[in-house]
Amino acid sequence: MPDITGILILFFAGALAAFLNVNAGGGSTLTLPALIFLGLNPTMANGTNRLGILIQNAAAVYSFKQEKFYELKNSLIISALTLPGAIAGALLAVKLEDKIFQNILAVVMIFIVITMLIPKKKTKQDNNDVKLDWKTIISLLAVGFYGGFIQVGVGFLLMATFQNLMKLNLIKVNMHKVFVVFVYTIPAFLIFIFTKNVDWYYGLILSAGTAFGAWWGVKLSIKKGEKFIKVVLIIAILIMALKLLNLF
Repeated sequence: MPDITGILILFFAGALAAFLNVNAGGGSTLTLPALIFLGLNPTMANGTNRLGILIQNAAAVYSFKQEKFYELKNSLIISALTLPGAIAGALLAVKLEDKIFQNILAVVMIFIVITMLIPKKKTKQDNNDVKLDWKTIISLLAVGFYGGFIQVGVGFLLMATFQNLMKLNLIKVNMHKVFVVFVYTIPAFLIFIFTKNVDWYYGLILSAGTAFGAWWGVKLSIKKGEKFIKVVLIIAILIMALKLLNLF
């Protein structure tokens, strides 16, 4: 059981992580190391982190709904396509050795940073309807698998799918993103529970922080608009890169 310093570290790491996740991604680069620092092994930290992710996205969905940004039908369609992959990914995660998991995580993080720094062509992004072609379906299945397996940086992958393949604007991207992650996290989290890879004490402290950070993150993203989200996105990428280089 952590002392008051450990509790505060975990709470504020959760709040900042949720703020980043709602507006961009990469928040788990803060929470996973915090959980491991407090003594959990990587698999247990991965499972415990899912409770924070679940609460975070529930709070974000509620906050978006309060702000009148809510498309239940479209969000459910997208979410359904991520579920098979998420279940398969979580099943793999609980069976993998910790060292192998860490190595895979490092490689994936480097790939995410590189792809996010590649300049993209400007396109008009204001679709209202969900249009699913084969590339989008495959992408959502793959993102679901990745989210169930590692979770770290999955927000960036969902943003790439929604922006590049579905041509949605950034506010709608984040609206659908938090709903999708909430839905696929449920079966993934259950798998970690059944395999006894969740520390409930740490998880509840983390969840308090993520709920707080997600609620305020949504309010600010809607109030400030796309320019604000882009700034947060850049900050999130820098945090991931510094973490990979072991600079903090």
